[in-house]
Formats: sequence, structure tokens, C-alpha cells
Amino acid sequence: MKAHKTTTVALLALFAVGCAGGDGSWSGSISDSAGVVMVSNTDQGTWSSSSQWTLDEELRIGTVEGDQNLMFGTVGMIAVDSEGNLYVMDSQAQRVQVFSADGEYLRTIGGPGGGPGELGRGVAFCLMAAGDILTIPDLANQRINRFSTDGEVLPSSPLSFDNGIPALFRATDDGRIVYQIRPMPMPGQATPPDSMDTILVLNPDGTPGDTIMRFKSGETVTMRGGAPRITIYSPEPAWDVTSDERVLFGVSDSYRFGVYSNGEPERIITKPFERQPVTENDQQAAISFIEQAAIAQGAPPQALPQLRSIISFGEYMPAFSAILSGPQQTIWVQHIQSAGDLSEEELADFDITQDAGAPEWDVFDADGRYLGVVTMPPRFTPRGFHGDRMYGVWRDELDVQYVTRMRIVGIPGMEG
Repeated sequence: MKAHKTTTVALLALFAVGCAGGDGSWSGSISDSAGVVMVSNTDQGTWSSSSQWTLDEELRIGTVEGDQNLMFGTVGMIAVDSEGNLYVMDSQAQRVQVFSADGEYLRTIGGPGGGPGELGRGVAFCLMAAGDILTIPDLANQRINRFSTDGEVLPSSPLSFDNGIPALFRATDDGRIVYQIRPMPMPGQATPPDSMDTILVLNPDGTPGDTIMRFKSGETVTMRGGAPRITIYSPEPAWDVTSDERVLFGVSDSYRFGVYSNGEPERIITKPFERQPVTENDQQAAISFIEQAAIAQGAPPQALPQLRSIISFGEYMPAFSAILSGPQQTIWVQHIQSAGDLSEEELADFDITQDAGAPEWDVFDADGRYLGVVTMPPRFTPRGFHGDRMYGVWRDELDVQYVTRMRIVGIPGMEG
């Protein structure tokens, strides 16, 4: 492996010396550190105005009124089967709406409850496993639900909380599912012996498979003295999985992330970044949103001081918000959006769960070389890629949610 890495470094280094960038050339540098490829970018990408990738909306599903099958409460994740059909998790309605690749409503899968084929409260993830098996982790019912694409209920399997809380699930285009477990004591349990998260393969039968990475837990949500604490804008791990089960991973206290195989770094990628302090505007916007959301969910006004007492803020804004594995093994890194940079009108609609990440995403090629920026449409939140399409949620001025598919324009060999 080290010999392969050294050869890669030697070949790539031929392209790394003194280039201006922006004209197809690259202005960074590559070195080797104990067999790990170190890719140091400048803030000048290789894309020119003619090679810049852009997004073209080709499908939008949703309505303000009329057909209930086209209305969404809170859209969670979006899965895509081998025919291009969309499976949209509506976390509020506790159901999955299925649409053809052209946006025609086909069927509903699931519904609220704890019986076979029903989904518990808070369900958010739906993933397409190998063989077009719709897979839905259900934390409330502590099981992995499975369905065929026509809605047939398949055998479920237990979802264990013994080693921590399943926090995030990802699937590759070919149907391999991995998930993150965060050690956090449940009521009556002892404090975990360490604070290391684990990324595991989910076996086809629902049992935990191989561990592919471990890393220090983030500090956004912690338990102290048996009570939760929330630290907004604290450094947090971000990750995604590639089609060959490599992990893209970084911690947002610096603009530095890597490509990992079996938990070991193969490539570390950096880009210049100057961290900005968390401002009073940032804090006020976050607190205002959290209080309004609590009231909307039925919390009495007298409970707000207690809510505020468990919230604190990091000193600096994170270096990035999210990392995604994109088409042609590209790596997409989302900028952070500061509330201090928003207008009064934008602040009135600020939703920290949707808007903490900025519309701008840095894009790197498979070797970690910085290509440039893709800017998402306003009020659009990506959920992930399938092929050269990006799927996500767009919100209108009334905060009504629409499922949207974007085609990435400019990818060599993927036009049309």
C-alpha cells in the first residue's frame, strides 16, 4: 500500500508546481507523510468560467394545497431505486411517499404506529439496500424496517442501543449501508467508558457488521450530570461513505479532512480558511429559532428559561458544515452560513436546522485537488447524490417543502 501511495504522490506532484489555477491547472502541492498523501490546496480552484459545474433543476414535487399525496410535513432522507423512483421519508407523517422518476405519485409505504409495517415517531432515514430493499431505521420502535419497492412488508430486525445511539445512516449507490453509533447513556445506564463514535457496516440481516472507523465524539449534544447540554457551533465530526466503503471524514475545527480506509488515513486534504468568531447575531438567531420551535411543539413560555439554560455556544464558527461523496468520486464540502451575514428579512426565516450550512459547496476531485464552488439555489437543502443527480428539499416563502432533483451540468461524460 505504501509503495502505491508513494507512486501516486510522484505522479501527482508533476502537476503541483507553481500553477496559476482557474484555467484548468492546479496551484496546490502534494507531499508524502509516512505513506499518507498530503494535499495542500490554495483557495484558487481549477475550474474556469467555461468548465464550472452548475445545477439545473429538473424535477420538483409538492403542492401548497390539493392532492394530499403531494404534500409533505417534514422531509427526511430521500432514497432512489434502480429504476430511478424516489422514496421520500416524511418524518412528520411517519410515512414514505413513492414517486416515479418523472414525479408521478405511485404509493405510500408505512404510517404511524408500532405494528408491522408501521413507523415510529422521529423516523428520518430511508435507504435503498442492495436488491432494491427499502430500509428504514426506526429508533422509536428499536428496529430496522424493510419493504419491497411495491410496499410489501418484509421481516424487520432489532436495532440495538447497547453500544450507543444510532446517529447517522448512509448508503452507497450500490446499496451498502453504514451507520454511526454515538455512545450516550440512556436512562438508568452508566456513563460510557469513552467518547468515541463508531462507523459500522449494516449487514443485510440487520446485525452490526465490521467496524470501518472510530473517532472522537462531537460536543454539540452531550450529557452532563444526567442532563443534556447543547453547544451550538462547537466542532463536530462530519463524514460520508464512498462507493468502495472508504470514509470521508473531518472535524470542523479546521479546514482539514481525509479519505480513510479501515480507519487509517490514505489522503489528508487541506484548504486555507480563517475561522470567524460566533457573533451576538449568530447567538440571537439560534436562540430565537429554538424558542419558536419549542413553542410550536407545545412548550409553555415558562419553560423557555430552562431551555436557554442548557444552551451554550462555541467561540468560533466551524470551518465547514457537511461532507458529501459526489459524482465521479468528487468530494463536496459545505460552507458555514453566519446569521450575522443575513439580512433582516432572511433572519426572519432563519431555520438553524436547515440554514446553518451555506448554499456554497467547495468541490474537490478524487485526488483532493480543489476544483471550485457550486452554489445551491436559495432555500434548498441537499439530502445526497445518486449518480450525477442531487436530491434535496426546497422551501418556499411559506416554508412549504418540495422534493427537488438537480442535474449537475458540466460533468465530463455525463451530459444529458
